[in-house]
Amino acid sequence: MKVYEGANIRNVVLVGHGDAGKTQLVSAMLYTAGATQRLGHVDDGTTVTDYDEEEISRSMSIALALAHAEWNRSKVNFVDTPGFNMFVHEAKMAMPAVEAAIVVVDGVAGVEVVTDKVWQYADEYEMPRIVVASRMDRERADYGRVLDSVTGAFGRSVVPVQIPIGSEKNLSGVVDLVKMKAYTYDMGGSGKGKEADIPANLNEAAQAGHDKLVEMVAEGNDALMEKFFDQGTLAPEDLNKGLREAIRERRLVPMLFASGLGNIAADRLLDFIVDYLPSAVDRGEVKAAVPAGGNGQPASRKVSDSQPVSAFVFKTVSDPFSGRITYYKVYSGVVKNDATLQNFNKSTAEKLAHISLMQGKQAVPINELHAGDIGAVAKLKDTVTWDTLGDKASPITYPPVNLPEPAITFAIQPKTRADEDKLSNGIHKLMEEDPMLRFFRDEQTKEFLIAGTGQQHIEVVVSRLKKRYNTEVNLQAPKVPYRETIRGKADVQGRHKKQTGGHGQFGDCRIKMEPLPRGAQFEFVNEIFGGAIPKNFIPAVEKGIVEAAQRGFLAGFPVVDFKVILYDGSYHEVDSNELSFKTAGRIAFKKAMEIAKPTLLEPIMNVEITVPDEFAGSIMGDLNSRRGRIQGMDNKGGKTVIKAVVPMAEMLTYGTDLTSMTQGRGSFSMEMDHYDIVPAQQQEKIIAAAKAARGE
Repeated sequence: MKVYEGANIRNVVLVGHGDAGKTQLVSAMLYTAGATQRLGHVDDGTTVTDYDEEEISRSMSIALALAHAEWNRSKVNFVDTPGFNMFVHEAKMAMPAVEAAIVVVDGVAGVEVVTDKVWQYADEYEMPRIVVASRMDRERADYGRVLDSVTGAFGRSVVPVQIPIGSEKNLSGVVDLVKMKAYTYDMGGSGKGKEADIPANLNEAAQAGHDKLVEMVAEGNDALMEKFFDQGTLAPEDLNKGLREAIRERRLVPMLFASGLGNIAADRLLDFIVDYLPSAVDRGEVKAAVPAGGNGQPASRKVSDSQPVSAFVFKTVSDPFSGRITYYKVYSGVVKNDATLQNFNKSTAEKLAHISLMQGKQAVPINELHAGDIGAVAKLKDTVTWDTLGDKASPITYPPVNLPEPAITFAIQPKTRADEDKLSNGIHKLMEEDPMLRFFRDEQTKEFLIAGTGQQHIEVVVSRLKKRYNTEVNLQAPKVPYRETIRGKADVQGRHKKQTGGHGQFGDCRIKMEPLPRGAQFEFVNEIFGGAIPKNFIPAVEKGIVEAAQRGFLAGFPVVDFKVILYDGSYHEVDSNELSFKTAGRIAFKKAMEIAKPTLLEPIMNVEITVPDEFAGSIMGDLNSRRGRIQGMDNKGGKTVIKAVVPMAEMLTYGTDLTSMTQGRGSFSMEMDHYDIVPAQQQEKIIAAAKAARGE
């Protein structure tokens, strides 16, 4: 593979809703450019970028994948990303590695829920973009309707630069509204079109489209606007230059048309990427994650070969055979094979042996990578996603991608003892690969929990554990971490007296118990005067109370938000000891709980749900049935954002329920907000279930 400098490199990420045709489009461009020997098909698992066995078996992209092609003396790096809501965070992870986004929409469905989400990601990264309406050879694919869908969602800045020739199964090519030429193709052919004059039936539409494009290009540029007013149009060189600038300044979003499966117009898309999208060095400078106080680091680094080496890790792949594979973007300098770079996040050195370019799962060896290029390396010791590597003498760190918190949690149990031994290792390797995956132990319920973006996300993890690491697990809804507290006061005596042969046991304490504000946990106050209880036994009383509180009173859940005042007691010179007073403390605690109006607390979640407007009413009705309280609503471009507080117990299966209620078009996030008292009817059920579990 030839080595390219940044000015001749184009890095693009393909984003969009699931089944819009992103992976098939990448396959078509790779084949057209001669990077592959055949046109891969999503349906039979032969595409370059859907190579994982989970992706092939499910016919869907699950993780981002890299590929590259040479075209018109330039190199194009493609990052193909998933479009299903559970895995769309992978699209955001790719954003720091590219200079432009190709937003792919289905020729029938148009803009869908994930299209909106990835558009917002591109806005967040101030990224130039183009729209490609793919699958235009499908039945009911329609140029006018898909254009209306895109402009309706994203505004008049979206302007066609092509018109399809034919429709549905008769799609045969496109009219280029910049060059005002037609390009025709053989369905499923080489992908290289034959240039021809515009068909007579499209002449009028093409001229109108060209005129609108010229006007939009001139609109944001005073010099071009002056020429446009003088001449009524723009010269080809002015139009080309103006279009490039308008795209890079994000004033204009060109819209193109293609069929990945039919391999129609892949060459026109490649031409457009090379001719009009920004090069790797057009980014200028990359902002650093400068810590408070600066720490001696620069605030940014210029994308240039002449700068000190720096590279940002945007993805880690855990391969059962090759080990850890690290994908990185070279932001500055030249990375050479066998170079030793400093990991600035871990303060360790890493040797980059056998650097490569990824063509799907295949590593293509290369000797060096210039600023702006994307590469991979296997078997780094300490480096993981979001780390920065570079020249030790010129430290810099780049900011991580801000991802949402996982939305759903399951309890995970190994099926056998052998699985238990392998579980932690397998999950931690998968966590290196997927920053949206969490694995932790709930200290209260003692369960191991796994959290992710949704049920399908967790199912993929479970499948990979079995196939990659030969580890089988069962999933269950997690136990709700209820707690207990008091609403009243108590004044009791805890007395422990036991006489056996020889020394006996004696401990006696008097305590007052009262409630504390929510979240205050526990407070112990010692008001013993005059030595009623010796000082060395007072901590034992507290310890007995704390231990008893952990075991609970009503249903075995920890007791919180209460205060104990130890104010009196008595002891025996011979029979008193720490154990006796610890036992006395436990007895006093139980007596006090009987009097102090004990009650159950449940975790209340802050929930934010985003759904298309037509589902808002039914979603609010459903939240009310879950004991939720609506806190507010907001409308954003055809979407309703509902904020509510809902008990965790009512949200354990919400991801699946929301998908069902909104046909997969809703999303939600939730986080712990506070604890509140469980209604009496629910308390009875919870206490009964807890007693049954204990065999009482």
